[in-house]
Amino acid sequence: MPATDAPRPPFGLLLDVDGPVASPVTRTVSAPGLVDSLVELAAAGVPLVFNTGRSDRFLREQVVPPLLAAGLPAGARVHAVCEKGAVWATVTSGGLGEVRVDEALAVPAGAARAVEALAQERYADTMFVDPGKRAMVSLEQRLDVASDVYLRAQERFEAEVFDLLAGLGLGVAHRGEERPDADGRVGWRIDPTIISTDLESVLLGKDRGAEVALRLLAGDGALPRAWRTAGDSRTDYAMADWLHEQGHPVAHVDVRPADGVPDKPYPVHVARTTVHDEAGAAWLRRLAEVVRGEALHDADFDVDPRAERAGALA
Repeated sequence: MPATDAPRPPFGLLLDVDGPVASPVTRTVSAPGLVDSLVELAAAGVPLVFNTGRSDRFLREQVVPPLLAAGLPAGARVHAVCEKGAVWATVTSGGLGEVRVDEALAVPAGAARAVEALAQERYADTMFVDPGKRAMVSLEQRLDVASDVYLRAQERFEAEVFDLLAGLGLGVAHRGEERPDADGRVGWRIDPTIISTDLESVLLGKDRGAEVALRLLAGDGALPRAWRTAGDSRTDYAMADWLHEQGHPVAHVDVRPADGVPDKPYPVHVARTTVHDEAGAAWLRRLAEVVRGEALHDADFDVDPRAERAGALA
């Protein structure tokens, strides 16, 4: 059991993976300096949780190896919450640990097979099935397909999936439209991103991922005094929303503000010229400088003046 009198870290990090950490173009963790900053922060005692829709397989293959290669120390508090809160594991200097799954939130097997078959038979030229998912069904843009081509196919695919699931008797929601099941319930959601489509339980989301993250950290030490979250879509704000609603000081970093920055009761930082993992790398470098007590680098961020309320969160 963790010591109850352990000092509370000044802040913790709750990070979406695609965008702030991994390039949505190459699907790799490759922005210069990003991994070094993550490891430095973890070594300094900053709790780090990846809160992602990605599978544990993606974390094991693309995210964890660079952390280990950069020298993630024993004792670092690092966790992975995958599939928007349905799957989780702890990351140690030995790699990704035992994976746990909330089976009650998994897409029914018959529906999962039907959606995957549709993608493979009619849309294999633009997307592929993510084979690592344990609770969700995810179709992802092929790396050799241009974004505009994929997005047109994605729109057609999601319309077909909506009809397919309703025909199977599942209550489903998509882009504000709902088709309840025979009991009037909507238990499933078709959720698009700029590079993928997820079929998932309506109970999943970045807010549920944040809740799981705090549970994991409460099991291995003191919770941080404040939080910083980061993402590349409007849905990623849900983790900061949940933390704020629970009374935790939080500030959010939006590394792709092109969708518009909503008005929030907590600070929101946006990059001036960079996006995605380049913006993530610049922000993490800034945080590492804060932890070192050095003068802040002239990072590529507009800093919300309300961030002063978040203490060390620059």
